This record gives sequence, structure tokens and C-alpha cells, in this order.
Amino acid sequence: MVCKHCGEVLEAKLVDAGFPIKHIELGRIEFARPIDEEELTELWEVVHQNGFEIVSDRSSQLVEQIKHLIIGLIHHGKRLDTTLSQYLSDRLHKEYQHLSRLFSDVEGKSIERFYILQKIERAKELIVYGEQTMAEIAYRLDYSSQQHFSRQFKKETGLTPSHFRDIKENKRISIDRI
Repeated sequence: MVCKHCGEVLEAKLVDAGFPIKHIELGRIEFARPIDEEELTELWEVVHQNGFEIVSDRSSQLVEQIKHLIIGLIHHGKRLDTTLSQYLSDRLHKEYQHLSRLFSDVEGKSIERFYILQKIERAKELIVYGEQTMAEIAYRLDYSSQQHFSRQFKKETGLTPSHFRDIKENKRISIDRI
């Protein structure tokens, strides 16, 4: 699950299938009672039929937690009061070098690269909305300046933020496809 809506859809499908859901959030489902082997098989089927997957190994779960934290920062208005590496280390209680190596091995890109791509996609969304100036978007996404934001945006998209706004085409990528 990447967004709140995905969680709501999956929860509805699981409740319809008779699963006793206590709590559901990105990367985690808590049941009101233990489920048996037969129910586990059915759970896999319901999850896969609806375009989701179950992440059962610890490494993949940790990578999903990293993604969740970054998405929370970028797409849900949280702000960093430290470095990204320190933020992730503090939240996950792991050394950043371990997190970084694991993330790169599983995803084929660095945490920093994933973070930048998330920021660019959020910037595209905010530009399309047209409710904020470029300076406000740069500040909201924790860029040191509007110029830094513009350079990174152009490097990633091939367009300046202003040109992107002017062409009014939806050039966004769904965050679950990054």
C-alpha cells in the first residue's frame, strides 16, 4: 500500500472476505485474532487479486518502512529537523549505512535518489494544483532555495518548473511506480 486510499480499499476487500482487521496502515496489517494457515492462503489470494503484495521477509519490510517514512515527509507535510539519514536512523533504530545498503540492494536505487524522485513528483502535483508560488513549493519541499529546486526539477524532468506549469500536461508518475 502506498497511499491512504490503497489501505482503505484493501481493508474493505479483507473485511468483505471475513478477515478480522484490527488496524491497517502502510506496510502493516494487524488482525483482531490470529489467523490460521487456511486463512493465510486466502489472505494471499485476496491481496494479490487486488493488485497488492504481502511483504514477509524482514529486509523488504524495512525497505517498505523507509519508503513510508519518506512518503510521509514529502506527501504528508512533515518537515525534517535533521538530515534524512539521521531521521531514518532515529525512526528505524538502525545504522544509516545498513539502511542505505539494504535499500539499494532491494530497490536498485539509493535512498537519496528515491527521496529526490518523491520530491519531484510532489512538486509536479503542487505545480499542477496552481495554488502556490514556486518559492512556496521549494520551501514546502525543504529545498535550500528556489534556484536549487528549479535546477533539480529541470535535471529530473527536462523542464523548468515554470515551463512544466505552462504546458499544463499531467506529467506525474504515481508514487507507487517510482
